[in-house]
Amino acid sequence: MSLQMVTVNNNIALIQPGFSLMNFDGQVFFFGQKGWPKRSCPTGVFHFDVKHNHLKLKPAVFSKDSCYLPPLRYPATCTFKGSLESEKYQYIIHGGKTPNNELSDKIYVMSVVCKNNKKVTFRCTEKDLVGDVPEARYGHSIDVVYSRGKNMGVLFGGRAYIPSAQRITEKWNSVADCLPHIFLVDFEFGCSTSYILPELQDGLSFHVSIARNDTIYILGGHSLANNIRPANLYRIKVDLPLGSPAVNCTVLPGGISVSSAILTQTNNDEFVIVGGYQLENQKRMVCNIVSFEDNKIEIREMETPDWTPDIKHSKIWFGSNMGNGTVFLGIPGDNKQAVSETFYFYMLKCAEDDVNEDQKAFTNSQTSTEDPGDSTPFEDSEEFCFSAEATSFDGDDEFDTYNEDDEEDESETGYWITCCPTCDVDINTWVPFYSTELNKPAMIYCSHGDGHWVHAQCMDLAESTLIHLSEGSNKYYCNDHVEIARALQTPKRVLPLKKPPLKSLHKKGSGKILTPAKKSFLRRLFD
Repeated sequence: MSLQMVTVNNNIALIQPGFSLMNFDGQVFFFGQKGWPKRSCPTGVFHFDVKHNHLKLKPAVFSKDSCYLPPLRYPATCTFKGSLESEKYQYIIHGGKTPNNELSDKIYVMSVVCKNNKKVTFRCTEKDLVGDVPEARYGHSIDVVYSRGKNMGVLFGGRAYIPSAQRITEKWNSVADCLPHIFLVDFEFGCSTSYILPELQDGLSFHVSIARNDTIYILGGHSLANNIRPANLYRIKVDLPLGSPAVNCTVLPGGISVSSAILTQTNNDEFVIVGGYQLENQKRMVCNIVSFEDNKIEIREMETPDWTPDIKHSKIWFGSNMGNGTVFLGIPGDNKQAVSETFYFYMLKCAEDDVNEDQKAFTNSQTSTEDPGDSTPFEDSEEFCFSAEATSFDGDDEFDTYNEDDEEDESETGYWITCCPTCDVDINTWVPFYSTELNKPAMIYCSHGDGHWVHAQCMDLAESTLIHLSEGSNKYYCNDHVEIARALQTPKRVLPLKKPPLKSLHKKGSGKILTPAKKSFLRRLFD
């Protein structure tokens, strides 16, 4: 095993805990950045170009018929082949968190439609499910099993927000373990069926899963309800006859206590488990080899790499499997230095470079550190687009490199702004203030000048007032500008009273002729 530090040449801020890496024929692609894609990031998926320990992120290209793919963090991902003999494969993406901390219940299929020496064009399609549809979640696993010439997706574990009826201000963003159900998903017909197995009593998240033909092995994981990392080892076997599928579970000895570990495959029958946690904020520095022989699984410790002092002393770490027996790791930067990177990154090679990539299609795990709970919300960008041709970004390498300077100033747009000098809304610790809020603070538009957004909570607006203003088209002025707005207002113009001509008085009368005395009286009255 060899450990090497990696220098990120551009946009290091995009790489945050919860990302995923996808390996297509030896080319690695990054997915799941913290913010929404912008103009210079047209797809949200980047080519993970590592040369001589220097990493460069280049935006990938999607076909015209691709669906929208949000930059999900902590999703479940796996590879999918039409059959065991098939050479072409796709990536399945399910669940995960959006940058607004919303959870997804959708399934996306990523495939390569065009490839040349410089560009890869992807197609992303969304699969609609019917039947027992799994609820939106993150930190779970999805794998594909093959039996009797058929295939089926197996989904298990994860976390989800507590039901709406139980969500109060103090527990609005609280999550709970998903029920320990096994979901079988037919990707061809979009059918999903849940199974309750007596051996699976507790919900688990951030576990490790390994698919081998018709069998799934589930190792470790974290039970949020009990706050434990049990040394579990489950074998879930799926039989796919012509009739209904048969699913059974066996509890095996020899499991390990670990969560958020990263799994990489080194050869056809051998895997390596790297990283993870054994206790809260206590990293698991031991690596394990998982080997298979005659359908028997064996887990044993292996010689650990020469961890650097920075890695040893950091409280958290995260990463993902790059394929080819290589793991990409990240740790927080040193805040003591005047100029410090947010994260430092390393590549851990667990196998030789000549590993057969065709053997890497069945390695899956929740390859991220457990949710730190500090995801910064970002707004969806209207700049999201797809390119019709793979050559649309061809040209100089500098042109297609994601440029952070091209981004709009996020401090001036969106609901994470500082709306007034006394604004105290912190997006990292924000909880709903109004009953109508869910994923972000309520805001209201001040009409002064060119207009600007302010937080309704900072303006001390009653909820009834906020609802009233949001339903109408009334102008509103924030606390800082309400006096200015009043000073700009002028009294309404009063039209002068018109004096009716004497001729009209005769017309409007009773038809009688006015005497000279009455005419004199009326003149004095209207003058």
